[in-house]
Amino acid sequence: MPRGLRGGVETHWQVTGQGPRRALAIHCSLAHCGAWAGVARALGQDLTVTAFDLPGHGGSAAWEGKGEIQAVTTAMAADFLDAPTDIIGHSFGATVALRLAIEHPRLVRSLSLYEPVFFAVALADRPGMRAGHDAEMTEYRAGIEAGDKGRAARGFLRVWGDGEGWDALPEATRARIAAQILLIEAAAPALYGDAGAMLASGALEHVGAPVLLMQGARSPAIIDAINAGLAARLPDCRRATIAGAGHMGPITRPAAVADEIAVFLGLAP
Repeated sequence: MPRGLRGGVETHWQVTGQGPRRALAIHCSLAHCGAWAGVARALGQDLTVTAFDLPGHGGSAAWEGKGEIQAVTTAMAADFLDAPTDIIGHSFGATVALRLAIEHPRLVRSLSLYEPVFFAVALADRPGMRAGHDAEMTEYRAGIEAGDKGRAARGFLRVWGDGEGWDALPEATRARIAAQILLIEAAAPALYGDAGAMLASGALEHVGAPVLLMQGARSPAIIDAINAGLAARLPDCRRATIAGAGHMGPITRPAAVADEIAVFLGLAP
């Protein structure tokens, strides 16, 4: 598997497909680049998809808290690009894709985003949603405050997991996720506080690339509010809902997600 410095971070990545168009895929928190395998294989006749591990994930270097994690990940992503490229992102990775389009517009040809967790957008537009969102995250927050990583991970996946539940996961997977859970806290300044100033600056209104915003039919309500807020701001945007999917749609429904991307990019016959 290839490795090298990207954005100053020792980075691991993989390449799938042999299509004439190049794409860069950015995974969600607590996963790794292999999470894109199903989507990338489905698009492999048309796209060559490079997927990299975020800092602290997979085979990339550990996150040591140096800098702001969304900014660091955006710099890593930019280092993979030397020409306009189709960007595909999921969850935290989708917020990185948005920031990439703002900071490096000449390198982004399109954005295919599955549930960007840019909570600041929803909470700015619909502040009444905060109480419900905070209630959903109560167990996660209690685990963080108690220093109980396992409890925090269980609470987090109850809201943002694939529906199988914490106890259904292999022990090794539970241990890995618990060990990584503080990465969720590392992302909070960007997702809730708009550390990248994408919302406060009005930069979203000037994104030139076309955007596809996808969401699962079974996802938390705040996702619909985020996507609605982004769609109201992005100049060239369309939305799609994946039937039967939740937040982990790119992993649990890869064919359906790939189909939406293919139609959006004009790849479908």
